[in-house]
Amino acid sequence: MIKSYFLTAIRFLQKNRTFSFINILGLATGTVCCLYILLYVQEQFSYDRHYRQAGDIYRVNTSLKSTGDAAHIATTSPPIAPAIKNDFPEVQQYTRVAISQTENRHLLHFKDKSLYAEDAAYVDSTFFDIFTYHFVNGQPADALAAPYSVVLLQPVAEKLFGHTDPVGNILRIEHAGGVHDFKVTGVVDESMGKSHLHANLFFSMNSGGVGEFVLHSDSWATNNFVAAYIKLKPHSSATTLEDKLPAFLQQHGAAQLKAMGTQKVLTLQPIADVHTSDTFTLGLGKTVSKRFLYLLLLIGGLIQLIACINFMNLSTARASKRAKEVGIRKVMGAKRKDLVKQFIGESLLLSAVGVFIAIPLLMILLPWLNQMTQAQVQLSVFADFRLWLLIAALIGGTGLIAGSYPAFYLSAFNSVKVMKGNFSNQISAAGIRRSLVVFQFVLSIVLITGIIIIYSQLNYIRNRDLGFDKDQQLVLSFDTPEAKSKMTALASSLRQLPEIKSAGMSNNYPSRFVFNDVHLRTPVTDVAHAVDAQFMLTDENFTSATGIQLASGRPFRDNDSNRILINETLARQLGLDPKTAEGQHVFTHSVDIATPVNFEIAGVMKDFNYSSLQDAVKPFMLIYDGEVADFSHIILNSNSKNYKALLGKIEGVWKTLLPNVPFEYVFLDEAIQKQYETEMTLSRIINCFTLIAILISCLGLFGLASFSAEQRRKEIGIRKALGASASGIVRLLSGDFLKLVMIALLIATPIAWYAMNKWLSAYAYRVPLQWWMFAAAGSLAIFIALVTVSFQSVRAATVNPVKSLRTE
Repeated sequence: MIKSYFLTAIRFLQKNRTFSFINILGLATGTVCCLYILLYVQEQFSYDRHYRQAGDIYRVNTSLKSTGDAAHIATTSPPIAPAIKNDFPEVQQYTRVAISQTENRHLLHFKDKSLYAEDAAYVDSTFFDIFTYHFVNGQPADALAAPYSVVLLQPVAEKLFGHTDPVGNILRIEHAGGVHDFKVTGVVDESMGKSHLHANLFFSMNSGGVGEFVLHSDSWATNNFVAAYIKLKPHSSATTLEDKLPAFLQQHGAAQLKAMGTQKVLTLQPIADVHTSDTFTLGLGKTVSKRFLYLLLLIGGLIQLIACINFMNLSTARASKRAKEVGIRKVMGAKRKDLVKQFIGESLLLSAVGVFIAIPLLMILLPWLNQMTQAQVQLSVFADFRLWLLIAALIGGTGLIAGSYPAFYLSAFNSVKVMKGNFSNQISAAGIRRSLVVFQFVLSIVLITGIIIIYSQLNYIRNRDLGFDKDQQLVLSFDTPEAKSKMTALASSLRQLPEIKSAGMSNNYPSRFVFNDVHLRTPVTDVAHAVDAQFMLTDENFTSATGIQLASGRPFRDNDSNRILINETLARQLGLDPKTAEGQHVFTHSVDIATPVNFEIAGVMKDFNYSSLQDAVKPFMLIYDGEVADFSHIILNSNSKNYKALLGKIEGVWKTLLPNVPFEYVFLDEAIQKQYETEMTLSRIINCFTLIAILISCLGLFGLASFSAEQRRKEIGIRKALGASASGIVRLLSGDFLKLVMIALLIATPIAWYAMNKWLSAYAYRVPLQWWMFAAAGSLAIFIALVTVSFQSVRAATVNPVKSLRTE
């Protein structure tokens, strides 16, 4: 029986090659997208699930509120994790990870080899007790117990030591905190699974610098920069422990929190949820939003559904071709369930052919798709049994969805009427087909609208005035004591170049996260109303180099000790008039500072967007600093468009003063654009998959137009014989389909408006939704449909009517 069904399906596909080609091509194209999206989403959800007892590992997050909105951060104060381990017997172990903003790059020396390494972390000796890594060399036990120990990631180790065992060797490491010798105690790789905790260097916490600060800090209210993790004992409840944390925090930190006027809440987050959570800032590694992943799944499912709709439409449209076959089978004793099995089997066969064409196609396209999504999806066809389960599910789901309606529709034919040739009423599924075409183009128009609005928002971001100069700005970074010692001389020399308008020094620059903050209050403000302000340390040239505008007051001058420039937002939150704030005094408020610092306001800066446009401008200030040791960047404002020549001159000055330090730079506008990598990735994905959705929809429309022209062949012949023009025939055949696209436009517009308005709500600064965006999407859809249908319409209209009427 199964063999008979299979042979019948093969014969039908061979006999109807156009029908088969359109369906298989549509299914294969849709499956490539759907399968890739499934693999991509699976990869994103696989982060941090490979650790031993992963279900018992939690990150300690913090919510802080002083004035204004609460801040939700993925870090906490240094003493909290050890105290949780000490106070609660259900906690098996803890560890902390600290990353210094000022020590973001490290120059590694071994014999005659040197290289820069980023992504270094200071970690407790218990780090490898909680997080499971594969040790290529060395052992996890006590790898980080001794001071100045370092565990290397394998690629870094191979660059310095080749393929030899480096354990026991001494590395000289330079960073902004100084120069130290570290003993290599291990080499790890990331073969066990992906983790949000990516680091090239793991320093033992007791190795000076920020690690030493973490070990000795007793601040419960401030210094919330440490990522803290705990592992619970088996069968312990994280919810129960979390309920105890408010009392725990009050017991240890109530006095400090009260003195700071800060409310603090600790929460526990399962480690497996960290990578797919964008709720908390200051997290280690890049995160991806679950909403983004669910949107991708929705897009993948809709594309596959569009391909299935093609199958349904073409199958029901060609029902007349199979009506007599159904009638004969029923007369010969076939039951309806047998016919359903046959047609479902044909659908599954088509689905399987489409999927197995899609797999090698996906292998070919995988590098390009990974580049588009900035991912590392791998297609291990023979190594991962889960992929085969995914493929089987895809074949089964696609086959059942695509074939169910045609199967039940065709099997319902009345055998007597069909054998008499009276089955016109049996195949009046035109309404269903029209509805499905409308549904396809609703999805296509929504996606096209998404492309237009996302592009408009990205274009708005690129061209918006941020309140400072981002073009023609170069940033030089200094990451070693030797480099920092020459910053003043280098800046002075660069100012002599005719292409350099200004050169300013700072400890940070716009587009990078500002870790530094302090609570400020005026002489008449109480502690409860102190304002949390982020800040950068700069010299007197920073504002001229960046083009920051002042609303009042003056810029910094040389030796402007204890003077600050505040933005308009900070002035208003302090209760000051931005126009008259110059000369007034504010005080720092922190339990970590014995004597509050008295700052004089030199001027008020106009609000500028120093971080992403997703965030509204926050209280911010620049603090004058005459200590070059506190700086790590020089920002150059140039007036040259010949960057190749300018960079050559800058490198010449650099090599003269710093011959042993590699010359590297970044363009400020490029650094700013990197803040929107997620949006740009989403734009690329939607562009690609929208084109594919349109292609599949057009394949279906092409097939239906072909069938419609074939059905009306004799009608067209009669019309032409009676004098109808070719253009009139084209309008007649195209009109029905264009009406469907117009209906789709009316339905899609409110859906697209709601969806894109929701997406734009994440931005504090966004492009307004305008009527032309929806009109452009609809016009493009109508044009695409017209081109698709017109090809078949013109072909039908130009056929000699004698051939069409010959059989009459």
